[in-house]
Amino acid sequence: MRLDEQALRQMFLEARTLRAWQPREVPDALLREVVDLMKLAPTASNGLPARIVFAKSQEAKERLKPHLSRGNVDKTMAAPATAIVGYDVKFYARPPAGQEPIKGLADKPEQAQAAAFRNGSLQGGYLIMAARALGLDCGPMSGFDNAGVDKEFFAGTDIKSNFLCNLGYGDRTGMPPRGPRFAFDEMASII
Repeated sequence: MRLDEQALRQMFLEARTLRAWQPREVPDALLREVVDLMKLAPTASNGLPARIVFAKSQEAKERLKPHLSRGNVDKTMAAPATAIVGYDVKFYARPPAGQEPIKGLADKPEQAQAAAFRNGSLQGGYLIMAARALGLDCGPMSGFDNAGVDKEFFAGTDIKSNFLCNLGYGDRTGMPPRGPRFAFDEMASII
C-alpha cells in the first residue's frame, strides 16, 4: 500500500536537515521507538552492525563537544539528542540472541570492516527515516573527529563511529530553500 501524501511530505518532500532546534525534550521512550523501527532495516545475513549512543545529557554533550568541528558545535549542543551512529566491526561474532554467528568473516578483517560500514550506514539511514516517521526532525552530519569520538564513547570495544545525527523538533525559522536536486536522467537510468 502506498503511503498517503501527508506521510510522504513528512518523511521526504518537506523533510530537511535541521540545524536549529526548539527547546523541547525528546523522551527516552521515543528514542527507543526509533531504534525498534531502525533495527528492522535489511542487512546482509541479518548482521545488524549498527550501534547507537544517544547523547542527551549536558554531561554527554560536553564529552562530545571537543570532537565536533567548529560549525557543528552550536547546533549539536542545542539539539535535544544527538545519535552517535556507529558500527561493530566484529558484528559477525555477536549476532542477536537466537542467531548463530556469521561464518567467514573472522579471518577477513577488510571484508568484515566493509560489511559493517555498509550495513551500519544502511541502518543509520533507517534511523533517520524512523525518526521522521515518528515526528522528529533530523540533522545528520559528519564534521567531527571520529578517532576522538571512538575513544570517548566506544573505548575498549570494536565499535567505530560513522556519523552523527541531531534529533529533536526543528526550528525552521530563517531556513533557506532546499538545495537543487538532479533530474532523474542526470542520476539514474532504467535499462
